[in-house]
Amino acid sequence: MKIALAQINCTASDLNNNQLIITNACQQAKNAGATLIITPELALIGSPPQDWLLRKEFIQACQQTLLQLAEQTHGITLIIGHPHSIDNKLFNAISVIQNGQLLATYCKNYLSADLLSDKHRFFEAGQQPCTVECNGIRVGLATYSDHQHPHYLQKLRTAGAQILLVIDASPYSIDGQSYRQQILHTSATQTGLPILYINSVGGQDELVFDGASFVMDQHGKLVQQLPAFQETLGFIEFQHDQFTPVPYAPLPDQIESIYAALKLGLHDFIHKNNISGVLIGLSGGVDSALVLAIAVDALGAERVATVMMPSPYTAAISLQDAQIMADILGVRHTEIPINHLFEEFKQTLQPELQTWPTTGASTTMENLQARIRSTLLMALANQSGRLVLVTSNKSETAVGYSTLYGDMAGGLAILKDVNKTQVYQLCRYRNNISAVIPERILQRPPSAELRPEQTDQDSLPPYDVLDAIMTDYMENNLSPAEIIAKHYPAETVYRIVQMIHANEYKRRQAAPGIRITRRSFDQSWRFPISPGFRQ
Repeated sequence: MKIALAQINCTASDLNNNQLIITNACQQAKNAGATLIITPELALIGSPPQDWLLRKEFIQACQQTLLQLAEQTHGITLIIGHPHSIDNKLFNAISVIQNGQLLATYCKNYLSADLLSDKHRFFEAGQQPCTVECNGIRVGLATYSDHQHPHYLQKLRTAGAQILLVIDASPYSIDGQSYRQQILHTSATQTGLPILYINSVGGQDELVFDGASFVMDQHGKLVQQLPAFQETLGFIEFQHDQFTPVPYAPLPDQIESIYAALKLGLHDFIHKNNISGVLIGLSGGVDSALVLAIAVDALGAERVATVMMPSPYTAAISLQDAQIMADILGVRHTEIPINHLFEEFKQTLQPELQTWPTTGASTTMENLQARIRSTLLMALANQSGRLVLVTSNKSETAVGYSTLYGDMAGGLAILKDVNKTQVYQLCRYRNNISAVIPERILQRPPSAELRPEQTDQDSLPPYDVLDAIMTDYMENNLSPAEIIAKHYPAETVYRIVQMIHANEYKRRQAAPGIRITRRSFDQSWRFPISPGFRQ
């Protein structure tokens, strides 16, 4: 039996387009001689559909689309993920379509319960396993979360399954690809059954689905590996109770995969929202340089424009480096000095500001420059129909080192889950492909350039220390005491933790950003704005 793995890029709730993608994949697979084609979890509606699943009219439209898809599917057996309603209960289902008929439907038995997923909000858990015969071979249907429960897999084996089909829609996170392979390696060796794993690919809002679908033999050895971050149709032969190995390319390393995830996430965000292009406030610093490189790689230079808005504190080399990079990448670049606007604001505000009390060092004038810039950027975005890309990184987002309604303003923050250490690693990676980021940008101490001789380390710990503490506290869920035990200064640890929680109100108003870690500042981070617990 020749099996096709349809690693496809569907859009959440776009039933018509998803149906077209699936039928095209079926036709290509049939033309290539495949008799079975497998699609990802919830492929019919795309992931994650979120609260569309609470709308009765949407569920009814899903059922109609599924029946239409069945009518169009002949000459090949299709395994498709979709929502399924029974007695006013909704299930995350996998159906087998053969010769225009629904041959079997499996309702997912084990709903995932991680920091990101909220499937319990929408779905009920099924109670029965499901196997089905395709071309004389019995296959067991399962989702990735089912594989966390070995007794379910043993039920499939007892029911006569010769292959386990694993249908998934798991978003990318650093090292997530290897973790999935470890889980399914255990499943293969425990059951003695070969496994086909199919995953979604593509960007959807803040998530990026990395694909990287694969096939393992009964010993857990890879015999097929589809590429990561690419929509593709892969094939594998199954005969004499085993798969025939095929050549495959290795998965990208960590930094390469992060860059690919950011690029795909940006591309699909712009494409799926029908946005004409993007606009970037280019500062001559490392963050905006990386955002520019990713944007051009994802969209092409013709859809990217940059604006440099120097203030009285902008260094001449920042202007030069911004222009050099814009010229290298061939994007439209404009300089709009804000000196006169800044002076007018100060003159207007000064009489009133003198009547207001201040506590500590005031950042009023620093923030004012950032907010003038955001006003100009948003005006140009309105005029051109482009989306402003926010250039703040995760380190700054964590501790509030960014200006509300200033450099935080925009439609998408592609570095929102990328810490400062990774920013430099990604820049080096991109320059190894071709030198697009001036070396001077990577060598200069990072600075917001909002006051004379300013550097980030005037008010923040060194970024390697900040990033390590932030990662341990936020992503690894360690306590301050546990982090201090790793030989970090207690005062620094408590200060960073306090800053993280004190700036929750800012993050609630921030642009969405692409998720690359197990825990980003999105649905997986839920703390009150007004904290009562003090550490």
